[in-house]
Amino acid sequence: MTLDPSVKNKIDSLVQSDAVVLFMKGTRSFPQCGFSASVVNILNTLVPKFTTVNILSDSDIRTGMKEYSDWPTFPQLFIKGEFVGGADIVRQMHEAGELEKKLGDLVAPAKAPNLTVSPRAAQELSAALKDGSPGDVIHLTITPAWEHQLDLGAKEASHVTIESNGLTVQLDRASAGRAAGVTIDFVEGADGGGFKIENPNRPAMVKQIDAKALKALLDAGKVQLWDVRSEKERGIAQIKGAQLLDDAAMAKIEGMPKDTPLAFHCHSGMRSRAAAEHFLKQGFTNLYNLAGGITAWSKDVDPSVPTY
Repeated sequence: MTLDPSVKNKIDSLVQSDAVVLFMKGTRSFPQCGFSASVVNILNTLVPKFTTVNILSDSDIRTGMKEYSDWPTFPQLFIKGEFVGGADIVRQMHEAGELEKKLGDLVAPAKAPNLTVSPRAAQELSAALKDGSPGDVIHLTITPAWEHQLDLGAKEASHVTIESNGLTVQLDRASAGRAAGVTIDFVEGADGGGFKIENPNRPAMVKQIDAKALKALLDAGKVQLWDVRSEKERGIAQIKGAQLLDDAAMAKIEGMPKDTPLAFHCHSGMRSRAAAEHFLKQGFTNLYNLAGGITAWSKDVDPSVPTY
């Protein structure tokens, strides 16, 4: 189907009206679909100004755009007159740092977050830098899944630079947006020392815990353990102190403070994770899932517990 010339001219004019133009459902301040909202949120972190076109308010634009860009869905992002892609492509480019490069000088300067490296961590990181290449600095990456990674590498001109305790730390823009208030420490443990990164921005999530670590929490009285298995399975094997998660228990838990430490287990760790995720959605913030289930408990903590 050939695009009507008048519609094409209208779209041409809209595409050229700003350096960044997003054809979407709704507006920048009121997106009307999740995909459009996701792209708006990404652009809001990168550029101070961009234009949105609400395709729901103009049927000619809505129909014509699919022919114009040869792209069947919305949103559709244009940068400097060039079609970039839809929501998935924009998200992938953003996570890879390619969208920031594509935007170039349109990107607003990133703000350096308040980040603290403890004296002990600075000592360990400084020692690591001595084994690196001349000019290396510390790079902290915080992924969309809130995983934190420390690496050595050359200084990047496009990254945010922070000085703390005599140490230079760099973050890419996306990581910097997740790093406000982060502290990097180095702690000693029974199995040796390691870096500990605390991030107050990290959303609540279900924490996987191994059997030995769970036993330590139980011995200290710092967690409640709930068994999501059936009565039949509990008749075969049980962890001492674990309570059956039945309907009455569910109701009891829902009345507890949302920061109550709760751990869940099943046979292998799958059903219990689903149970923990249920309580996460209810607003609970201190949740554990026994990795490997009762099988791991029998193997690593109490061999007298039967396996099945």
